[in-house]
Amino acid sequence: MAGGAREVLTLQLGHFAGFVGAHWWNQQDAALCRPTDAKEPPGELCPDVLYRTGRTLHGQETYTPRLILMDLKGSLSSLKQEGGLYRDKQLDAAIAWQGKLTTHKEEIYPKNPYLQDLLSAEGVLNSDGIWRVKSIPNGKGPPPFTTATTPKPVIPTEGSIRVWSDFLRVHLHPRSICMIQKYNHDGEAGRLEAFGQGESILKEPKYLEELEDRLHFYVEECDYLQGFQILCDLHNGFSGVGAKAAELLHDEYSGRGIITWGLLPGPYRLGEPQKNIYRLLNTAFGLVHLSAHSSLVCPLSLGGSLGLQPEPPVNFPHLQYDATLPFHCGAILATALDTVTVPYRLCSSPVSMVHLADMLNFSGKKVVTAGATIPFPLVPSQSLPDTLMQLGEATPWTPLSACGDPSGTCCFAQSVVLRGLDRACHTSQLTPGTPLPSSLHACTTGEEVLAQYLQQQQPRVRSSSHLLLTPCKVVPPYPYLFSSSLGQQGLVLDGPPTGAAVESIPVLGALCSSSSLNRTLGDLAKDLAKLDLRRWASFMDAGVEQDDLEETLQELRSLAQCYQSGDSLMD
Repeated sequence: MAGGAREVLTLQLGHFAGFVGAHWWNQQDAALCRPTDAKEPPGELCPDVLYRTGRTLHGQETYTPRLILMDLKGSLSSLKQEGGLYRDKQLDAAIAWQGKLTTHKEEIYPKNPYLQDLLSAEGVLNSDGIWRVKSIPNGKGPPPFTTATTPKPVIPTEGSIRVWSDFLRVHLHPRSICMIQKYNHDGEAGRLEAFGQGESILKEPKYLEELEDRLHFYVEECDYLQGFQILCDLHNGFSGVGAKAAELLHDEYSGRGIITWGLLPGPYRLGEPQKNIYRLLNTAFGLVHLSAHSSLVCPLSLGGSLGLQPEPPVNFPHLQYDATLPFHCGAILATALDTVTVPYRLCSSPVSMVHLADMLNFSGKKVVTAGATIPFPLVPSQSLPDTLMQLGEATPWTPLSACGDPSGTCCFAQSVVLRGLDRACHTSQLTPGTPLPSSLHACTTGEEVLAQYLQQQQPRVRSSSHLLLTPCKVVPPYPYLFSSSLGQQGLVLDGPPTGAAVESIPVLGALCSSSSLNRTLGDLAKDLAKLDLRRWASFMDAGVEQDDLEETLQELRSLAQCYQSGDSLMD
């Protein structure tokens, strides 16, 4: 790849993973469409890590995600499986039969109004049936912002979003989407509910060969593949698909990083016992098997618990969101993901996936927690040292791994990213001779401020930190979740609301190897041990044996013991 990018191939497995992924790719796309008067300097993050260049059969240059996506029948809505950029002549030539043909047409889904608006802005369908995309500046991304008057875009409403493809604004390569036709996305029958069902999918030659073919296609064009990131549903049968995919990557691409993000939608709903028990079983089996074959595994959820005890969803002081909507939850988790993955996407001095994992996963600690402050609460009249001092000794981020309240727990290692603050506020602006409120105010760079703050918070912790000027983009179709106390750049207003829509936000994100996992994984094992599996024979019928359950239980307990601290021992 140009510039010597260390490429990453993304695997996106499952429907909630689709919601998180759609928001994630939309944010990457928004970052590529930088306005010409952008304040942040270009080049902090390297898009070639996640994207690939290509060319259609008609010579049109493309820039698409390096992505393999698996979902179920009925999940694409109006999105075509082969995407909209390419027309594959091989598909047209595949029908050699000259006899009588019977055509069976599936119901055509109406295109979401938001996507109709998007397509009219990005290109036209010519009379010859060929999609003509508007020119790509420097070969990357859609057209840049201009000052010309353009129609006001249609902003998708929660009611118009049924599936993730209803708001995906990024064009995909024809080899990105792999549909699992034997299971349905909608309805009560034919669902991919259990871990064993997911495992069996990638034991079938049809799906295994299709995945391997796509892997080879993307991997062989990489100059320096640093590894794979897997976005995987953890609560349903896709936990089994993810486990087999991670095993395949581990066996076929030894030495590459494999970072898995185990995704769970909002909190449990009481009154759905089978779904809750299946969620518990799939999460337990998924975490154990994924940690065996991944460099690092991180559960991501806005729920308060991985186990059966219902806990309220997490709270963000400056966001109002509905925890029952995947469209909302996916946006918040994508923003966190866009921040904590910064180290291996940097243009300058990137930390490879393998090195990031090695820093966090020592002594068998393959599972980590995530946290984020969305947005980071900076007031324009204050400096970074002022804001950090106001946060006090409390954990500065909201937990995002369903591990409960982190207070009283200890951290063994952490990777922290703060992004989106103007350089002028990185250090104290006090008049010379003014008494310094804290040692942070004496620091001469923002990097030094952040590093010293983290050292004060956790004195004996192995810490890595990065400070970026580049904010997170939150333009439509990102849902409008922000309070009126925020300005256009996501800073906390120290005056009356301006009425301007928030377009970008500063974010603080962290990955932590935390003793909270001792309690969380231990409680998951206790919930699992209490189950009377005779009541849930259908889960076992899907391909899981009693011995598999006992082994998973033991592995969970062993994993939990890795996170013991001096004052946090398991019962």
